[in-house]
Amino acid sequence: MRRGELILLPLAAVLVLAGAWQLAVMATGTTIFPSPGDVARGLGELAGRGILWSYIGDSLVRVVSGYLAAVIIGIPFGMALGWFPILERIVNPIIQLLRPISPLAWMPLAVIWFGVSNTAPIFLIFLAAFFPIVVASMNAVHNIPPMYLQAGRNFGLSTPRLMAKVIVPATFPPILVSLRIAFGIAWLVLVAAEMIAVDSGLGYLIIDARNAGKRYDLVVGGMLLIGVVGLMIDALFRWGTRTLMRREVTE
Repeated sequence: MRRGELILLPLAAVLVLAGAWQLAVMATGTTIFPSPGDVARGLGELAGRGILWSYIGDSLVRVVSGYLAAVIIGIPFGMALGWFPILERIVNPIIQLLRPISPLAWMPLAVIWFGVSNTAPIFLIFLAAFFPIVVASMNAVHNIPPMYLQAGRNFGLSTPRLMAKVIVPATFPPILVSLRIAFGIAWLVLVAAEMIAVDSGLGYLIIDARNAGKRYDLVVGGMLLIGVVGLMIDALFRWGTRTLMRREVTE
């Protein structure tokens, strides 16, 4: 597809959806559910008061903090589990026990431990991203073809050099995919956590607009902002993944 089509076709789909939305509001005569114009005016009001960007910024700070902590800890931890079988036998049952528990189920404990502060949602975001990253990193090491490891050993590579020259490049693609998936999960958990544990961010905007005057224009506006920001972050991930993979192939 040409570059123009890549932009115009999604834009046309958005316009059609907005038109259908407007027609549905007009046809039903609802006074509760907002029209696209109502949502735009509501978001413009927040922007004019200078608080819209603070909502977005607070959410981004929280999700990036928890996600980066999960990446920094999760990748080496998962690779270590994949490399040392005895460590995996000890730790993996605990991971498989905790992994199915929804991060939101930790919410009451997070509030007790950290109070109503940024730390509580950051902790939940960390949990949401940590387990997928650990499992993907562990499986990536498991799935390295044995011939790669044997070839490295035949060349006399020490364990650190084997990690740098063979294991890290071989596990790079699947771990990259897991990072994108983990961020999507973290973004979902962020919004839910902000509805309970803090008093700022996009999740808080939705629940506060609902409770304080039933501002459904801001409720829908907050939902759309969550989708737009998530779409932009995912696009950034896809661009970064393609760039890194091209660089890996050329090297």
